[in-house]
Amino acid sequence: MSLETDLLLDRRRLKRRLNFWRVGAVIAVVAALLAGAKGAGLAPGGAHIARVTVDGLITEDRKLTEAIDDLAGDNSVKAVIVSINSPGGSVSGGETMHDAITRVAAKKPVVAVMRGLAASAGYMIAVPANRIYAREATLTGSIGVLLETGEVSGLLNKVGISAEVVRSGPLKDEPSLVRPLSPEGKVVLQGLVNDMYDQFVGMVAEGRHMDEAKIRPLADGRPYTGRQALALGLVDAIGGEREAKDWLAAEKGISATLPIEDLQTSGFARQALSGQLNVMFQGLWKMLISQSLSLDGPLAIWQRSGN
Repeated sequence: MSLETDLLLDRRRLKRRLNFWRVGAVIAVVAALLAGAKGAGLAPGGAHIARVTVDGLITEDRKLTEAIDDLAGDNSVKAVIVSINSPGGSVSGGETMHDAITRVAAKKPVVAVMRGLAASAGYMIAVPANRIYAREATLTGSIGVLLETGEVSGLLNKVGISAEVVRSGPLKDEPSLVRPLSPEGKVVLQGLVNDMYDQFVGMVAEGRHMDEAKIRPLADGRPYTGRQALALGLVDAIGGEREAKDWLAAEKGISATLPIEDLQTSGFARQALSGQLNVMFQGLWKMLISQSLSLDGPLAIWQRSGN
């Protein structure tokens, strides 16, 4: 074995040992950062106001529902702000989140803050709050239930395709993509929609402390601006998160100096490594590990010569 080969092998062994200690140093630095962040109050644990952010379509989200439920028993959470920007979503998804927020509101103050849009199921999840804020131009309301389906039998007839359906009962395949909705099927589906609509109206009446007879004329599916909703009693005030904090301080005795922390559905270590600490970790990794490892990697093949 040549002297040059021995030197190369020794160099590789030294690099492996050095990399081992570098990895250990990175792990130690990250652990210290996490511990320091927690001690400085950056990690969950200190007294704070929790912010539940709901963006986009509302569907059943088990992790989010469980995280909201946990707020009720978390003594470090002094109040909850539900920040909504949603056009709505599934009735079951809205109902699930509505019920979870209701359970929290039974234990501690909850304020809903509507941003650009809080309609249909987006309004449904706001009504359990002790107070609802909206911007003057917020679109909200749209209290109602919609069930849509497609039907392509006309297209199938034009291309000479027929569909054969074997069913246990005349309503089993209602609605169907391959044949028009029957009168009997429409009656059944209308009954389903009406029942879900009644549930929605009941939620609004209970949350807003209004008679259902007063809610129903407003619940024909139309949206309202925040200003219109205020005049109709569907929201309590015009404003945003700042006004929500002021109200919590004035009416519920929640210190205005408390920080607002976003509700997370993952552990703090994962949050940290996916946020600012991730950038720091990547920088350390590049500095301590990547530059040395690349010498033995494919990049070494493409290095320019010194000539």
